[in-house]
Amino acid sequence: MMEERIRRVLEAHGRLPVSATGLPSDANLYSAGMTSHASVNVMLALEEEFDVEFPDEMLTRSAFESIEAIAGSLTTLAVG
Repeated sequence: MMEERIRRVLEAHGRLPVSATGLPSDANLYSAGMTSHASVNVMLALEEEFDVEFPDEMLTRSAFESIEAIAGSLTTLAVG
């Protein structure tokens, strides 16, 4: 399932002070403690995990602010 894969990437690369597995899918990851630097690592790991490349116009804070937002971005890139 896409959300489980996203949570695994967040666990490994998000540097969150809380577990990504327990966060609601609409929780703001930045409010949960993810830094801008960590979000870059998450983005790179997502690209590898899902074999996609995020275009420049998708490299926004809002695209990575929640598990829901990440899933929406990946869906836009036709990942299923």
